[in-house]
Amino acid sequence: AFVLEEATVESIHRAFAGGELTSRGLVELYLRRIASLDPALHAVVEIDAAGALAAADRADAARLELDGAALPPLHGIPVLIKDNIAAAGDGSGRLNATAGSLALVGSRPARDAGVVERLRRAGAVVLGTASLSEWCNFRAPGIPAGWSPRAGQGINPYVPSATPCASSSGSAIAAAANMVAVTIGTETDGSIMCPSSFNSVVGIKPTVGLTSRAGVIIISPRMDTIGPICRTVSDAVHVLEAMVGYDPRDAEATRMASRYIPKGGYGQFLNIDGLRGKRVGILRKDFFRFAPGSIQEKVFRDHFNTMRKMGAILVDNLEIPSMKVINDAVQSGERALMLAEFKLSLNSYLSELASSPVRSLSDIIDFNNKNPVEERMAEFGQSYLLQSEATNGIGPAEERAIAKLNKLCEEGLEKIMRANQLDVIVAPGASAHSLLAIGGYPAITVPAGYASNGVPFAICFGGLKVMCNQNISHRWT
Repeated sequence: AFVLEEATVESIHRAFAGGELTSRGLVELYLRRIASLDPALHAVVEIDAAGALAAADRADAARLELDGAALPPLHGIPVLIKDNIAAAGDGSGRLNATAGSLALVGSRPARDAGVVERLRRAGAVVLGTASLSEWCNFRAPGIPAGWSPRAGQGINPYVPSATPCASSSGSAIAAAANMVAVTIGTETDGSIMCPSSFNSVVGIKPTVGLTSRAGVIIISPRMDTIGPICRTVSDAVHVLEAMVGYDPRDAEATRMASRYIPKGGYGQFLNIDGLRGKRVGILRKDFFRFAPGSIQEKVFRDHFNTMRKMGAILVDNLEIPSMKVINDAVQSGERALMLAEFKLSLNSYLSELASSPVRSLSDIIDFNNKNPVEERMAEFGQSYLLQSEATNGIGPAEERAIAKLNKLCEEGLEKIMRANQLDVIVAPGASAHSLLAIGGYPAITVPAGYASNGVPFAICFGGLKVMCNQNISHRWT
């Protein structure tokens, strides 16, 4: 029998096919669950109930009409998208995309974001928007992860006192609490990996360019990527398949990456023997920092033994020699570069909206100053926004930062993977987020266990962009 709390894309399709469930019925179940749980968890910003039910009715009608014929892979499946992704729908613009900010309430996109267009073509029903850290955690330091003035403070459903972590927190919370089977997040530097780890769900951070950023509020075109957050690897892979591909609105990035989408899709790599013969590098120094005898130490030891039994070749005790330099660069040169990129990206996004109460980063800064109570200005300020507004595009200093980051990529992850002929590297949780962010590299974060206090933790597999090394397995894109 269909069980909502354990629903996967596959089990939903089985229930549809067996007449046990309709798309409308599923939307109604999720709406009731959101109404019950979200007042405590703050994972959802907006719901488009009328639009979702209408789309579900269309999906049900198509299923009856086609009577067993092939349907799109996400046909009738409800999806929550992060609140920085535009969803115009039928043109009425029922959902705001606000990045958690009150300044963008009332804005209307001219069209769906590129990934939303693909999700709809795959049959998905856009249910609403998931909460996030305001401005994708790029307003000021010290703001709690998962907080925004639109949704309040997102809560970890496993341990309410624990962090929900990073800006795609609402997507991860909603998936973990079974408010919906499929959610979409975005990542600059850890924003899919970290909440997936802390909320015990699967997050895929695709190679930059595999998924379009058109119609998405991003921070850095070099690092930002859009990916699925689901309860199972299988679900995340099927959703990824629906999202990837060329988009003329994000042409430079997606043209290159789309060449490396494997023929036959990613689902073919959902193989129980997929690790056999693969070389897996374990990044010990700077990453595995567990107390001797801890649950984490034992769990990872068990996982590595399982990988060996499944035929993986583990290359242990690897070290990224430039890791300290990478971390320092993230806090200095990368931050300065991101400030310049954010202003350019945000102003470009705002200029394309059909209507909006604000049209520039400067307007947003003014809005915050005029609404200090709602935006908690006295407590948090907006230092990153002010620093970003003071930038003047990509100049010599930013070009030098880009060159330095490229060199760190070459002398860091790319060097160690090629020298050791690795297919993939492995690290705990989101500990390798900056290492993977600076080069736009892919990663998948998978639930690994639970600490002594009940807080979930993950195992992360990462690799190079396929365009960097065509010998790296497609499975890690």
